[in-house]
Amino acid sequence: MQQDNNPYQSPQADVADALSLDNLAGRGERLGAAIIDGLIMLAVMLPIMWIGGYFSQVMVAAASGEQPSFVSQLMWVVIGFAVFVAVQYYPLNATAQTWGKRLVGVRIANLDGSQPGIGQLIGKRYLPVQVVSSLPFVGWLIGLVNVLLIFREDRRCGHDLVAGTKVVKAN
Repeated sequence: MQQDNNPYQSPQADVADALSLDNLAGRGERLGAAIIDGLIMLAVMLPIMWIGGYFSQVMVAAASGEQPSFVSQLMWVVIGFAVFVAVQYYPLNATAQTWGKRLVGVRIANLDGSQPGIGQLIGKRYLPVQVVSSLPFVGWLIGLVNVLLIFREDRRCGHDLVAGTKVVKAN
């Protein structure tokens, strides 16, 4: 027999999920957007790398059995990130979407659904991934773990966890 005023009765509460899974972008949509963004960056960076002498540097180093200097590699990481920001700044600032996300119909949102600011997107979501992925020897592994986290129930990658964001359908 259950009594409403029983002090030993377990409490009852309706608890809502902290993160709704209804509006989350699918893994395929996110992959498609990443591929489109990668192709855009490739189309922009290849001519810059050609003109900047990157390929000849790599060939000279390879011919002597070495790798390009750390300073040279670091310089190209910085150039690549600057180009990424230049290419993606407008859609990220306007709608929290990269060009790829815009084409597949998804956007980045804070956990409460609001639009993150450009500083949060560049400084917390993209820059840390770029820096960590560029580390010698372990960068590739950290980059791999970052994207494999998408298989969690909430579909958030490592960069989403760092920035406090999620990717949702753009409605």
